[in-house]
Amino acid sequence: MELPVLGDTLIVLVSQLIFFIGGWVFFVKQLFRNYEIRHVFVQLIFSSTLALSLTMFELIIFEIIGFLDSSSRYFHWRLGLTLLLIMVIAVIPYLIAYSCISNVRMVPARWVQPLTTLIWLCYLYGFWRIGDPFPLLSVSRGIFTIEQAVSRIGVVGVTVMAILSGFGAVNYPYTSMSYFIRPVLQSDVVNLERRLLQTMDMILVKKKRIALDRRRNKPNQKQSIWGIISSVTQRPAGAENIGQLRLEISALEELSRQLFLEAHSMKNMQERQRWAATLQGKYFNVLGHFFSLYCLWKIFICTINIIFDRVGKKDPVTRGIEIAVHWCGFEMDIAFWSQHVSFLLVGCIVVTSIRGLLLTLTKFFYKISSSKSSNIIVLVLAQIMGMYFCSSVLLMRMNMPAEYRVIITEVLGGLHFNFYHRWFDVIFLVSALATIVVLYLLHKPPNVDSSM
Repeated sequence: MELPVLGDTLIVLVSQLIFFIGGWVFFVKQLFRNYEIRHVFVQLIFSSTLALSLTMFELIIFEIIGFLDSSSRYFHWRLGLTLLLIMVIAVIPYLIAYSCISNVRMVPARWVQPLTTLIWLCYLYGFWRIGDPFPLLSVSRGIFTIEQAVSRIGVVGVTVMAILSGFGAVNYPYTSMSYFIRPVLQSDVVNLERRLLQTMDMILVKKKRIALDRRRNKPNQKQSIWGIISSVTQRPAGAENIGQLRLEISALEELSRQLFLEAHSMKNMQERQRWAATLQGKYFNVLGHFFSLYCLWKIFICTINIIFDRVGKKDPVTRGIEIAVHWCGFEMDIAFWSQHVSFLLVGCIVVTSIRGLLLTLTKFFYKISSSKSSNIIVLVLAQIMGMYFCSSVLLMRMNMPAEYRVIITEVLGGLHFNFYHRWFDVIFLVSALATIVVLYLLHKPPNVDSSM
């Protein structure tokens, strides 16, 4: 492997520094803006993982436009991918295990390091064994190689990508199209809120009756033992049927929960109605129709690929240009336009992938994080992010013309690329169909019983 040109190395290092600063700013201003940063080392790990991940996408774009020397690109490909694999396989899992065990108060301090090492070794064994059910590389190709590591990370990363893609392809049209906005009148909301208040009043009245009955029938401390037995065995006149009241309260509380959920759903629908009437809402409504067609086409193509066990041989850019030239009669330079359109397509994929993943990680972090678990969750997100971007390279290879796939093929060696595309199709189809079923069930309004 030839040494890179000094100027090329400087360009890559400067870009990595910019990516690192961007990850640092995102960490401070977005993820941890409501939390105290207790461990700067966690921040360094997150920013370094993001910088190494973005460097791989940068090198793909450099490959398409022919920027930097070919030997320099190959060297930085190998170096960046090796560092990212070390972070994802060795460093981050060890820190996650160490942070989890350190937060357990029952574990003595002297046992934290041995237990962390033991759990980390078990993780490495499980990580290696994850390749057994799948057609990955054999041991004869080596154990401590980039190919073996990427082949196993690809299984997990492609699965995460397919699940997120299947969910996003269905959920985006559902949340952006005005067709799925159920019309809600203000009078309906007012009536439902009035029913909810009446139900709460009924619950309060019945609970008061139980409390008064208990107070009235509470035995006096000076009362004889025979008086206490008589008060228990004989029900006084006018006493409440406590068992019946409790059953009625339970039914009313269930009704109040249903009414509250329906009122909350109506409020959300009203907000979506107001948003859909804005210029931004109309723009996203048009995009929603486009993505709904894309979702149907993607589900159809994935089904065909699974049934006939096929994988596309040509990238969509080259295929589209060939159709325009041979079938539509356009005269254009296929090589020239293939390079420029591929650059734009890959750039769009990179930007949308980064933006989508960071937004998803931010929402996930805000929902489950706390002041105690925030550092652990950030490490887990860094692990997912590294696997996600590493797997993106495997799948992005199919969107590139054949002459630009050479560098990825050389770096990753003899991976079964077709397997990852078929695996993506299977998981995407399952995720999309499951999301359709769940959204259909959620779209149906709750059946609120009005008999109470």
